[in-house]
Amino acid sequence: MAEQAITNNNSVQDQWGQICSQLKTEVGETAFDSWLKPLTLGSFNDGVMNICVPTRFMRNWVITHYSDRIHKIWEKKNPEIKSVNFVVQAVNDDGKGLYSPTCRSLLKKITSTPTPNHIYQSGMASVTGNVETFANADPLSVPLNPQYTFDNFVVGKTNEFAYAAARKVAESRNVSFNPLFLYSGVGLGKTHLMHAIAWHIKQQDPTRNIVYLSAEKFMYKFVRALRYKDTTAFKEQFRSVDVLMVDDVQFMGGKDTTQEEFFYTFNSLIEEGRQIIISADKSPADLDGIEARLKSRLGCGLVADIHPTDFDLRMGILQNKAKQLGVEVPTKVCEFLAQKITSNIRELEGALRRVIAHSQLLSDKEITLDMTQDVLKDMLRSYDRRTTIDEIQKKVAEHFNISVKEMQSSRRARTVARPRQIAMYLAKQLTSRSLPEIGRKFDRDHTTVMHAVRKVEELILEDKSLAEDVDALRRVLEA
Repeated sequence: MAEQAITNNNSVQDQWGQICSQLKTEVGETAFDSWLKPLTLGSFNDGVMNICVPTRFMRNWVITHYSDRIHKIWEKKNPEIKSVNFVVQAVNDDGKGLYSPTCRSLLKKITSTPTPNHIYQSGMASVTGNVETFANADPLSVPLNPQYTFDNFVVGKTNEFAYAAARKVAESRNVSFNPLFLYSGVGLGKTHLMHAIAWHIKQQDPTRNIVYLSAEKFMYKFVRALRYKDTTAFKEQFRSVDVLMVDDVQFMGGKDTTQEEFFYTFNSLIEEGRQIIISADKSPADLDGIEARLKSRLGCGLVADIHPTDFDLRMGILQNKAKQLGVEVPTKVCEFLAQKITSNIRELEGALRRVIAHSQLLSDKEITLDMTQDVLKDMLRSYDRRTTIDEIQKKVAEHFNISVKEMQSSRRARTVARPRQIAMYLAKQLTSRSLPEIGRKFDRDHTTVMHAVRKVEELILEDKSLAEDVDALRRVLEA
């Protein structure tokens, strides 16, 4: 059967449009825009439909999560299509070498737009690489949030230095400081800046090899390399990158072997003039469980902290988010939210989205201050009185007649271990802190917290006396 130019076949184009509409309904707009919208029709040959995918990382994800569904839907609509094949296409400077003009146009657009929908993840072929099957690969980099760009970052007095440093690194191949170390509390924008740097570098030069990942994933890959006795490949992967970006490096605390490998990787990249960008919740000197020599290396470049937001910055963030969402939000509502939700940008933006969604779902009900207070009453109540982990530890220790110091110790006696588990459970229920954050308060890792939460949930159902203790403590802490 001769190859057919699928883009000239209106009926198949219509079928593809219908399939996309159905998939958008099934998977949701966000997932569709991230993974399926960039797909375009390629060629059709001997019953095989080829679909163009911009990167190998995206191809792997689509094959794993959506290929079976796409095939089933299309098979029903057109029995002539026996299988669907996802193909990563290489693109030359002139944009040629693709199956179809549609796919070629899409890739040229992706590599030229300032805020692309997808980044060419490093550890895989760049846009100038060859077409490859990479189905079983575990990519080094993690997906980037398409909203986390410099254009979407609101700058104020509390973050202007970190923003300026991030832009300098993103715009220059050779900077006078290396590494760049960003640190802040939760939800203040350091991860946004990390993503923005990666987007900007790739937009300027898609051939640069960027690896962006969390410290936990670095540890996972290193442990995996040790297990399979493949540390040479691990070293080659990480020491051949142009830009290494590691988020939340504080999670390496206490992991001596991983720290040693990271230390040598760090030195190798610095010596070769490669850029390193690190983020954490504390400055290098204050990181717990990190070796002195690694702390010294982390702090030898530029250390930039992001301070808690002020009122003006929170107002700017809310107004910018409302503009992105295409919704007019009264100034009084923005002022109210900016005054009430002060500690976390994610929660601030989440509150605004919640108000907007409530308005739109109720037949475009007008956004007012009264409506905002009613919709967010549970969140606002928690902000009026925030329960802290320290307070939970103190109350639980008093209730069970032990000291907070004992609760944080390594003792495993039931008289200490059970109150410790209850305190961890209540910390998970009554605070917005993450499992690793809770674990650090008890000098434990996040898996211990997970186990404690599950154990207490089981005991509440089995032990009436313990359930009463937990309920009493909850009431005291929420009072």
